[in-house]
Amino acid sequence: MRLLDHLGYTRIEHFHGGLHAWQDAGLPLERGRDQSPAAPAPVQTPRPDRWHVVIDLFERRSTADLAVLWFGTIVLCAAGYYGLSALSIGGLREGDRLIGGGLHGLLTAVYFSFVTATSVGFGDVVPLGPVRALAIAEAVVGLLVFGAVVSKLVSRRQEQVVSEIHRIAFEDRLERVQTDLHSVLMEMQTIAQQCKTPGSNVDQIRARLESASGIALAELRTIHDLLYRPQSLPEEALLEGILASLAILLRELRELLRCVSFERSAYLKKNLQGVSHYAEEICSDCVPRRYAPHLREWMDAIKATAPDLG
Repeated sequence: MRLLDHLGYTRIEHFHGGLHAWQDAGLPLERGRDQSPAAPAPVQTPRPDRWHVVIDLFERRSTADLAVLWFGTIVLCAAGYYGLSALSIGGLREGDRLIGGGLHGLLTAVYFSFVTATSVGFGDVVPLGPVRALAIAEAVVGLLVFGAVVSKLVSRRQEQVVSEIHRIAFEDRLERVQTDLHSVLMEMQTIAQQCKTPGSNVDQIRARLESASGIALAELRTIHDLLYRPQSLPEEALLEGILASLAILLRELRELLRCVSFERSAYLKKNLQGVSHYAEEICSDCVPRRYAPHLREWMDAIKATAPDLG
């Protein structure tokens, strides 16, 4: 049925038997004229937006570059006003007379250029002739560049606020890492005591060890990323506390694994393999930055426990 419909045959919806039913009905097998496949629609490629090109050009410039461009536009246009007035091609009228070619005329041209670029328009100086076209162009360019400067200043302030938010969130995350490491360490010490107690519930020990190993893996991954991204490095004292807690925790985990004798589940094996992998990559010669000697000692101590965890 789909083939007949695709080929353009008509009235096939009444013949659910398909091609055989069509032939049994004695209908001709010829192509319907009104069912010719439509020509594929031409693919229209979207035209690039020219305004986006202009906006991107402003965004790539720094605030200082835009400020220089704005003041440069004012100076160049002032020179244009003064030059056109000196050549008697239009000019600027102040009151009831045209500006002259002296110092007063130059200062008046600079004044008019500033007023035009800021779109203030006091009306005490009026352009005449072709100078009006230059004044309109300066007003448009001046507003665009000045708006870009204001946008840059606002964006910079927003970036500072976002950076401060990220810093606070980062410090809060580090505090949670230390708290979690301490909690997992206490949990493993409790499991170790329970393991050494005769008649302890093996299933309960296994469940608590699986949970603790999962949390240890998550915190170890966070510390690993922290060491491999030195642009967001915390203070040295805070980092030393985190590395020391991690080294103690991994030593406790190694002793705990020597204590338990039950078969490890797939989840526990996966967690321990992950812990061993990340601990192997935390060493003084592995991370991309050179740290203080006492921090490197903690890193080497973490790596030393890796072979006994996987």
